[in-house]
Amino acid sequence: QVQVAESGGGLVQAGGSLRLTCEVSGNIQRINRVAWYRQQAPGQPRELLARIESGDSTYYPDSATGRFAISRGDTINTVYLQMNNLKPEDTGDYYCKANVLAGWNTGNTWGQGTQVTVSA
Repeated sequence: QVQVAESGGGLVQAGGSLRLTCEVSGNIQRINRVAWYRQQAPGQPRELLARIESGDSTYYPDSATGRFAISRGDTINTVYLQMNNLKPEDTGDYYCKANVLAGWNTGNTWGQGTQVTVSA
């Protein structure tokens, strides 16, 4: 079984920064990729912000280029999302999704999310 846990959310003023952490644990043979998503309001789709592959290549959609940076921690099980120059519209729930080979199966596991609130 695979677990994904996000942390690091909170309240920050516009223009400030936050670093979110994603920890992947469990019966893992390989982490293929880890991605960060944002959901700005309940019922809205989750928006991809950044993705990092097992070879450390990264991808950002145009909407996230420049203010967000994804990176690994000291272990491959830890992935960060550095967010700079935050804006009120960045408020939302931030989720981590890991694509993992566990046993004979490859699949996606989502975390429970961490909330970010950016005040004007």
